[in-house]
Amino acid sequence: MIEDAELLARAAALVAAYTAARRTIATAESCTGGLVAGLLTAVPGSSAVVERGFVTYSNEAKAEAIGVPMDLIRQHGAVSAPVAGAMAAGALAASRASVAVAITGIAGPGGGSAEKPVGLVHFGLAQREGGIRLLERRYGDLGRAGIRCAAVADALGLLEEAIRG
Repeated sequence: MIEDAELLARAAALVAAYTAARRTIATAESCTGGLVAGLLTAVPGSSAVVERGFVTYSNEAKAEAIGVPMDLIRQHGAVSAPVAGAMAAGALAASRASVAVAITGIAGPGGGSAEKPVGLVHFGLAQREGGIRLLERRYGDLGRAGIRCAAVADALGLLEEAIRG
């Protein structure tokens, strides 16, 4: 659970905004392991907004739970823009949510390479109105907790953009 006061305040503002707009959220999380959903559900009244969350840490979970094609994972790797987009689209398709945010990355301390270093995180945001927004961040080696916290902050940013239109 994230105890950061600024992130909690942002989550509370998101819950209020999504409640007022009668919109709902689904999450598909890999490297953050459910932290976005956990942060949102720490807010009273979040049951009106958080439709469901998927923790799809393994490639098999990405394929089985939210329909990410294994060929896409094999071709681009689990940590890639195409997979983040497919995760967001899959979470939207597997839920009744208005918006789905997805996160896949390398939180470390191991698992990185020259091409995909520790701190590389890809995001996807899909909306029922159509379109998928992709975002790539290269945080550097902030440590596992730091990377995961930074990824949560950027996921909230995508959700904030989506509600603002």
